[in-house]
Order: sequence, then C-alpha cells, then structure tokens
Amino acid sequence: MSSTKDKYEKYRPKKRFGQNFLVDDNISRKIVSSLNADKNDLIIEIGPGLGALTKFLINDYPEYRAVEIDKSSVDNLIYKFGDKLNIICSDFLEFDLDSYAAENKSKIKVIGNIPYNITSGILFKLLESMESVDSAVLMVQKEVAERLVASSSDTKKYGILAVQFQAFSDIKMLFSVPRTAFFPKPDVTSAVIKISFKKNKYDVDNITIFRNLVRNAFSKRRKTLKNSLKDYFDSNNIICSDFNLDFSRRAETLSVQEFVVLSNEISSYLNYGSAMTI
Repeated sequence: MSSTKDKYEKYRPKKRFGQNFLVDDNISRKIVSSLNADKNDLIIEIGPGLGALTKFLINDYPEYRAVEIDKSSVDNLIYKFGDKLNIICSDFLEFDLDSYAAENKSKIKVIGNIPYNITSGILFKLLESMESVDSAVLMVQKEVAERLVASSSDTKKYGILAVQFQAFSDIKMLFSVPRTAFFPKPDVTSAVIKISFKKNKYDVDNITIFRNLVRNAFSKRRKTLKNSLKDYFDSNNIICSDFNLDFSRRAETLSVQEFVVLSNEISSYLNYGSAMTI
C-alpha cells in the first residue's frame, strides 16, 4: 500500500509558494461545512493546490471560483475537474475582490488553506475589502489564530491583529489541525478560523485614524502610550492631556472598545468627521 508521501510526492510542493497540501478528507469536509454557504453564494477559494477543498465545493456551488498562483497546480486541477472548474492563475494578493463583488452584485465568501508565508498579507487584504467580503474560513498557523482571538487580558498575544480584526469582525477559532493532515508536514500546528466581517461593529468614525492609532500604539510594545504615541501625536499636533485616558498605560491593556473611543475622539479633535475609508 502506497504511503501518503508516495501518493503526493510527484507534485513536488514548492517552498516559494509555501505549499503544504491538505490530505485529510475529514478535515476538508469540516472546513467546507464551516463556511455555511448557500447554493448561490459567491465563493472564492485561495490556493486550491491539489483540490482538497475544491472537490467538496465544485459540484454544490455554481458561483465557486479558485485563485491559484502556481501554474502546475492550475493545470493539474483543470485535468482533474475539467470544464466544471472556474479558476484563475493569479496571485490572490493582486486579485480585485471589490471589483469582483461589484460585478456579481454580491458579497464574497472566502475559503482556503492559505500559504503561511503570506498570511498577514491575505488577512489585511480581506480586512481592506470588508465591504465586499461577507466572511472567510481559513487554515492558518495556530499561533496566528490565537493572536486574532486574544483579548487584552492575554497581553502576550493581544496586539495589532486582534484589535484591528475584532473592531470590524467576529472571529472564532473553530478547531486545531494536526501536522499529519498535510503533505509535507509543516513545522507548526494549524487551526481553522472563521472571520465574519461587520464594518460598523464598533462605530469607528474614521478607519484610517483608527488603523494608524493602533499601529503606533503597539509600535513600541513595552513603552507607555505616552511614549509609543509621541511621534504620532506630535506629527498631528495632538496633546495627550486633551483626552480622558491614562497614557501611562501600555497599548496591550486597552480593550478594543477603548481604542475605538480614543480613535473617535482623535477624529473629532482633528475635525475629520466620519470618513469611513481605508
């Protein structure tokens, strides 16, 4: 009986694309089921690879589309699924989600076992297109999943990712996935997350100000807010004493709600109104 390695080694996973192919059908089914998609939903799969998720999507969702950067994987998938497969050979980071959603007059549901070397890029791309993306079910490093769902009570993991995403979405870590579910086996444990975007969850007045505030606050993580925000405040002629917040605290002690309140106060202070742009 051939081993999993023998079965898949001919595909020669490419390190430059961060390829670790999911080879456990039970896990694949759980991921697809977690999407909670209706038949006519607009679905995009990131990096289908060998088709571990594709085979459970392609027959049930007519509006399914795959985006795959690796030409050899695209050719293999076309060979396996034929005309039923709607696939584009492209870097997902360059795929225009907003135009695709507008063209189809529908929000997108995203799914994928994403390359871990570009996880942050993919996550923030989805966040920037949150008006076009309904939700996303993604396989990520478990460490990243824990950082996304962390609260201010868990100061080691709570940071930019948690604040940025929790301000505009509901995030759940659904289940862990062992290394044995992949070929080749990754060096890290994985987890499946679900992100449901809600742009006005906290009524952020100005997303640009909020984003810049959070990034600057965590830029010097071990410093107090007074020190970590000094350059940002100085460049915008902002005075700490004008705000009702203890700036001797560290960024990791502020809740998402507190960041939103401070951001909205800064927006009013700078007379930026309620520009909801990224």
